[in-house]
Amino acid sequence: MKKLNKETLKSHSTVPFLLLVMVFLTSCAASQPASQDNVCAIFYEKKGWYDDALDAQKRWGTPIAVQMAIIHQESRFQSNVRPPRDWFLGLIPLPRRSSAYGYGQAQDGTWEGYMKDASQYGADRDDFGDVVDFIGWYTAVSQRKLGISKWDAEQQYLAYHEGQGGYSRGTHRSKSWLLAVAKRVGVKARIFSAQLKKCEEKLQSGWSIWPF
Repeated sequence: MKKLNKETLKSHSTVPFLLLVMVFLTSCAASQPASQDNVCAIFYEKKGWYDDALDAQKRWGTPIAVQMAIIHQESRFQSNVRPPRDWFLGLIPLPRRSSAYGYGQAQDGTWEGYMKDASQYGADRDDFGDVVDFIGWYTAVSQRKLGISKWDAEQQYLAYHEGQGGYSRGTHRSKSWLLAVAKRVGVKARIFSAQLKKCEEKLQSGWSIWPF
């Protein structure tokens, strides 16, 4: 049996440790916030998210509370969500119902339009900063094309869900379930806005309850 020298043993023992570190860091970056209903707790836990949302607000004018309410509805702040997949005979996977993916459940074509129109080439749907910028862009376009206030989370969500063309045709009006969901988004935005008023000063100063 070949004898291993100390350098070989050291390198072999280092590999599993590095893999564990990489897995840990990846899971931390993509993990769902412990609380999905308290925007202050979310921003305290997810360092950098507040700055990302604030940047999107400054660029597009869409309030942070509206951005966060839409993401809350679409993914509950999970980075890699996709629509459910149907299975043929319970064995063969069928195509997913849509190409929606990520924090904001943006579809392929819409995301490609955003990257081109906003000059955000290389943006990813599982990157929080990219998604809040996307929502800012989309709601700004909805305001310009449809006259929907960026502060009106309920109507903005309807345009977000149906597409601006669908909204202009009134496709949402016959969907009672969607109207109910949009109302919940509006309520969530108001709750997030009230919560944010209590912690925004601390967030802007860089204060955090977390020791890291």
